[in-house]
Amino acid sequence: MTEHAVYRRFVAIGDSQTEGVGDPTGPGGTERGWADRFAEGLARLQPDGQLLYANLAIRGRLIAQIEEEQFEPALAMEPDLISLIGGMNDVIRPGCDVDAVLGCMDGMQQRAAATGATILTITYPDPTNMTPVGKLVSERMAEFNRGLREIAARHGSLLLDIEPIAAATDPRIWCDDRLHLNTGGHIRMALGMALLLDRDAEASELFDDLPPREQAGRIRQAGRDLHWAGAFFVPWIGRRLTGRSSGDGRAAKRPRLMPV
Repeated sequence: MTEHAVYRRFVAIGDSQTEGVGDPTGPGGTERGWADRFAEGLARLQPDGQLLYANLAIRGRLIAQIEEEQFEPALAMEPDLISLIGGMNDVIRPGCDVDAVLGCMDGMQQRAAATGATILTITYPDPTNMTPVGKLVSERMAEFNRGLREIAARHGSLLLDIEPIAAATDPRIWCDDRLHLNTGGHIRMALGMALLLDRDAEASELFDDLPPREQAGRIRQAGRDLHWAGAFFVPWIGRRLTGRSSGDGRAAKRPRLMPV
């Protein structure tokens, strides 16, 4: 991060990834996550050690919900740094209109950029080898990622381009549900966001410390996939069929700007 990166107000919006699901290392086992970790590191780098931080993200939120529920309150806080991450919950659903999802993201980035705020955003890893059903959404995810790159370039947003990095799908940085980053994954994402503020850094550096992974045999992998389907995929389908969300009844964990 350069010595000129001075920020006073950081606001994070989005879904479970930004809420911090998968990193229960906060007080009393609460979710911490990349955004909290990034804010803590960013505060230490400020000349006076001061940073105001709010996190409006809620798990399970679709892109339209993020725009409708979180974006206006975020802008009202007048952030000079904002993370806009979302859309994966839409893209993994059958029948997703990727253009509509990208339209929401484009509109938010356009309005945020007009305020002069620095925008942080990402692409997503290729799900092909992450879950048994990954191939069913890989083309949509690739289309989504292409659109995210175009949007970021159009509005001057800082993009953590994860998709091309093979190590980003390493199961050692993901929870057993293969959908949420684990603590190690959140630590890497926090570092990645910090690297975005250093224009000469490469995202691939995030995974340099991972030793070669031992490949599981077919029978062992099939057993893991069967467990994943029963423990995580079937309940996810159940929520879709009943119109429920993992975020039902939840509120943002840090809805107001507070000192880090």
